[in-house]
Amino acid sequence: MRKFYKAVFSIEILSEEPIDDLSLDEMVYAVTEGGCSGMVTRASDDVLAGPEMAKALLAQGSDAEFFQLDSDGTDLSEGDDDENQ
Repeated sequence: MRKFYKAVFSIEILSEEPIDDLSLDEMVYAVTEGGCSGMVTRASDDVLAGPEMAKALLAQGSDAEFFQLDSDGTDLSEGDDDENQ
């Protein structure tokens, strides 16, 4: 059975102006090149099974097939190794 991994990071940005909706790239620039101070902390690390990963992908607006899973988390690539031997 395949394992999947989920890491959650928290980004703290200190600024002199309000920060509106920034993309991740814009946040990095603001902290590394711009006038903001920032810190990244790792909030959590989890190992997920197929069904949990399928739900996590759907929650992000992605598709379970991103990791070759169906919507229930069943591995769509199972059996490929047997076919290639």
